Amino acid sequence: LDAAFAAGINAFDTARVYGGSEKVLGDWIRSRGNREKLVLISKGAHPVFTPKEDGTAETTRRLSREEIRKDIDATLLALGVDELDVYLLHRDDLSVPVGEIAEWMDELVKEGKTRTVGGSNWTCRRIAAQRAYAVQHGLSLFTVSSPHFSLARQDYDIFGDHCVTLTGELAAEARDWYRHNPVALLAYGALSQGFFSGKWHGGDYHKREALMDEKTLLAYGSGENFSRLQRTELLAFRKGCTPSQLALKWLFTRGMNLFAAVSSENPARIQANWDALDIELSQKEADGLCKE
Repeated sequence: LDAAFAAGINAFDTARVYGGSEKVLGDWIRSRGNREKLVLISKGAHPVFTPKEDGTAETTRRLSREEIRKDIDATLLALGVDELDVYLLHRDDLSVPVGEIAEWMDELVKEGKTRTVGGSNWTCRRIAAQRAYAVQHGLSLFTVSSPHFSLARQDYDIFGDHCVTLTGELAAEARDWYRHNPVALLAYGALSQGFFSGKWHGGDYHKREALMDEKTLLAYGSGENFSRLQRTELLAFRKGCTPSQLALKWLFTRGMNLFAAVSSENPARIQANWDALDIELSQKEADGLCKE
């Protein structure tokens, strides 16, 4: 955390379901006394997955007023703060009317528990529906959306439970929507589970089954992705940067109000991720990697 803050990173994304991460972050904030210099983002109302004997899991939805309030209160306590900057619903539940959700989230803003609200793994259509209802009823609009987005196309939902990705042809309409609407994107999986980290290379497509675990193989092991990796490696070599840095920089050329969620326990990698912002990448070069 010290390394990230020293590099210039001041926004930290956590969640109620991320084990003890909120408390770790809260302890750091208290020890450094830097709350006013930070943007704090957390998420709540994540479903509960109960394993079954057949290897599947039973899903218990938690998108209700009671569960939302319980989670945000626990988050504020763990972080040791009175108010969040952004509070996101970690999953959607299409069986719950979006108007009811808008009313519940507006209460949190009015009560000073969070400055703004949004959704993680919500489709742009549900985000748009919430915003339309909020405008009509004078409520707090969803201003932040957190889907998956990266240079590598995600073909398999690694986390399960209908997570939303903006990669691939099927998400073209969603990407266009974000380019024309004032909703900030907090893109998770921005480095594709380490796909561009050097674990494998563009020429490794035929060896991928021996190199990648099952979920990563299903999500990122396509021939198209290995072609993107090869193009990224070549351009990174010419620019004197790493493929990961170039993949990160590419995100900011997509014409959306985008912020990349990345994590590392290595201070050098944290600095390298930050330095990616200084790489010069023309639109033509970026489109040459991928036009999504």
